Amino acid sequence: KSLDSRLYSVVGAAGELFAIRRDLFECIPNDTILDDFVLSLKIAEKGYRIAYCSKAYAMEYSSDSMIEEEKRKVRIAAGGLQAVWRLRPLLNIFRYGILSFQYISHRVLRWTITPLALFALLPLNVLLCIQTYPTCTLPAILLILQVIFYSLGFVGYTLAKKEIKNKVLFIPYYFLFMNLNVIRAYSYLKKRSNTGIWEKVKRKSTQNS
Repeated sequence: KSLDSRLYSVVGAAGELFAIRRDLFECIPNDTILDDFVLSLKIAEKGYRIAYCSKAYAMEYSSDSMIEEEKRKVRIAAGGLQAVWRLRPLLNIFRYGILSFQYISHRVLRWTITPLALFALLPLNVLLCIQTYPTCTLPAILLILQVIFYSLGFVGYTLAKKEIKNKVLFIPYYFLFMNLNVIRAYSYLKKRSNTGIWEKVKRKSTQNS
């Protein structure tokens, strides 16, 4: 966020702690899932920048479990998909320049093309190996690396279910976990298209208290 601000503007405000000028506030639809994100970028559409303040901070507890974290990730991704549609003017890079570049590269791709492309890589690579056999050295190497990565992710998932922490295996698992939840967000958005109300995620503080 600090680097975004130095380049031009932060892409979206942090819902737990942000401030705007009173005269820049505008009402947004009640079914908006990421109201902080949409509201802040609606203001950016008008030519204002979202500044980052390193001295302002908020604290929150992590999700109580990966099941609870999944709820949060799916909701955020669904809100992102909704926001991409409602913030269509920001896709015009000829009008918004650097802001459009930041928005598309940092948010839009993450919520739309990237997850679909990620999970399409494996079957496409298998198809490429079949078509170029037996001279498919590079595709074969990439396929082996992909299988290893997915296998590590599955092992990380298995350990996470047993509440066994392994930082090395958690990385591929969480990477796949995040992208899979973006795909699940399509269904979430379809089911809750008329409401911005979302289920509160259980935090570790609740359990500890």
